[in-house]
Amino acid sequence: MHSILIFIYLLIAGIASGLLSSMAGLASLISYPVLLSLGLPPVNANVTNTASLVFTGIGSGISSVTELKSHKEDTIRVSILSIAGAVGGSLLLTLAPASTFQRVVPLFIFMAGCLMLFSLRQDSKPFLFAKKQSQSLLKSFLANSAILLVGIYGGYFGAAAGIMLLSILSITLTAPLPVSNAIKNFTSLITNLIAIFIYTLTIKVYWLMVIPMGIGMFIGGYIGPIIVRRVPTRPLRICISVAAFCLAGYLFYGAYFK
Repeated sequence: MHSILIFIYLLIAGIASGLLSSMAGLASLISYPVLLSLGLPPVNANVTNTASLVFTGIGSGISSVTELKSHKEDTIRVSILSIAGAVGGSLLLTLAPASTFQRVVPLFIFMAGCLMLFSLRQDSKPFLFAKKQSQSLLKSFLANSAILLVGIYGGYFGAAAGIMLLSILSITLTAPLPVSNAIKNFTSLITNLIAIFIYTLTIKVYWLMVIPMGIGMFIGGYIGPIIVRRVPTRPLRICISVAAFCLAGYLFYGAYFK
């Protein structure tokens, strides 16, 4: 009976995490603490969470085919940069423990929330990078560098990497939020696959926990993009920002006061 309750607990957490991940890139708001509550060490909880997130990517990818097909070039560019970063970040994790990142992670997430609020200006003003033809080399370099750095962070630590990428895409792509979200979800799938392949060579993954959480994340991941298409963009961005600030506060407390 104990095993059944754990299965249900992980399944429900997976559905909620899949929704948050596919809508905002905030799966770790639920999934990471849930795995810790079951007694997993932080690094093992991190990689087990990453393995589960692969199923969110599969579900959201199936649900976002339309958006991805209409923006193939952006999807390929963001994916290549993120993959390069994820490989470097995953290898870095094998050399230095992720705990070394914990004190600066809340700041990164807080900045992501601020970027999402800044992107609200796009509802009434032209996009920050309005036309590819008018982009300066400096702006392109900064945008691509930011995506690469998020990829490194995602491969190394992973918590809330999705909202960081979504925030960057929201102010650098000439596309509505559902498209940026779809590209974020697809990119997260690819980077998580690469990261988990590297992780399994050096770090233990709790696969029996991945199964129920992965099933739930697939369900939530499939539903999330459908909701994003139907919810007005402005309130959704505000909700994502508030959730980011909450997660930043939670992680800040854990890093500095526990």
